[in-house]
Amino acid sequence: MARVRFGTSIKIIAALVVAAGLAYLGLRAVTGQYLGPRSSAHLILALLDSQRVRSYSRGQYTNIMFLHHSVGENLIAQGQVRQKLTAAGYTLWDQAYNWEQLIGPDGKATGYSYNVPNDNTDPDGLARIFAQALFPVPVNTFSALMQHEVIIFKSCFPVSDIATDEQLAEYKTFYLGIREVLRKHPEKVFIVLTPPPLNPAETTAANAQRARAFANWLTSKEFLTQQPNVFAFDLFDAFAEANPAAPDYSMLRADYRNGADSHPNAKANETVAPALVDFVIQSIQTYRASNSLGTAR
Repeated sequence: MARVRFGTSIKIIAALVVAAGLAYLGLRAVTGQYLGPRSSAHLILALLDSQRVRSYSRGQYTNIMFLHHSVGENLIAQGQVRQKLTAAGYTLWDQAYNWEQLIGPDGKATGYSYNVPNDNTDPDGLARIFAQALFPVPVNTFSALMQHEVIIFKSCFPVSDIATDEQLAEYKTFYLGIREVLRKHPEKVFIVLTPPPLNPAETTAANAQRARAFANWLTSKEFLTQQPNVFAFDLFDAFAEANPAAPDYSMLRADYRNGADSHPNAKANETVAPALVDFVIQSIQTYRASNSLGTAR
C-alpha cells in the first residue's frame, strides 16, 4: 500500500512539474522573452496594476504612454514634459530601461516595468514589440502599451549611425511593418519620434545624411498618408544642425552638445520640450476632431 501511495505521489508531482513547465513555456511564448525572477515579478505587478492604469483612459485620449531610452528620459526631466502635459489636462506614463521601471503620472516608479524584450527599442526591437499578440491584460510589452490611449515611441541616437543604404532600407522595412500594426488599431493614437542625431565625434557625414533621410521619410506623406491615427514628430531635426554648409550638418548641434556625448544637453531639452508637448496635444486634437470627439483639453 505504501509503495502504491508513493508511486501515485510521484506521478502527481511529475504531472504538476510538466504542467508548470508547459505553462511557463506558454507564458514565455506570449511575452516573447525569458522570464527570470525579476521579469516574472514585474509581470505579476503589471497584471495587478492593470485596472488602475486603464482607469486613466476615459475616452478623451488623455492617457499617454511614452516608450524611450535616455534621451527621452532627459527630455522629460529637463524639459518638464510631464508637468507641461499635466497642466494641459493629460497624464504621462513613461518607460525607459526595464531596470528603471515604468514611471507613473506622479513621476514616481511604479515598482515594475513593461518588460521590453532585451531593452531593445531600435527599429528591430520596436518591430518585435508591435508584432506581439495583443491580449486584454499586460502579459507582454505590446499589450501593456495598449492599455493607454496615446502611445509615443522612439529609438535612441545609436540608430542614427546608419552605415549603409542597405541598413537604411532595413530600418524602413521595420517601420512599414510597424505601420501595418498601427493601422489595425484606429482606436489608438500613435506618435512616432524620429531618432535623435549623433554627436560629430560618434558618426560620419555620410552616416548622418542617411539618418536625416530616415527622419525625413518617417515624417513624410509617403509614410503617414492614410494613417489618420499615426503622427510623427521630427526629434532628429529639432536637435540637429540644419545648415547644409556646416561640417556638422545633420549631427547634434554645437550648442546642444556636452563634449563628445551624443545626449542632448539641458539647453536642448528645455528648448525642444515645449514644441514636443504642443505637437502631442495638437496630434490628439486632430485625431479627436477627425473622430467627432470634440476639442481636447
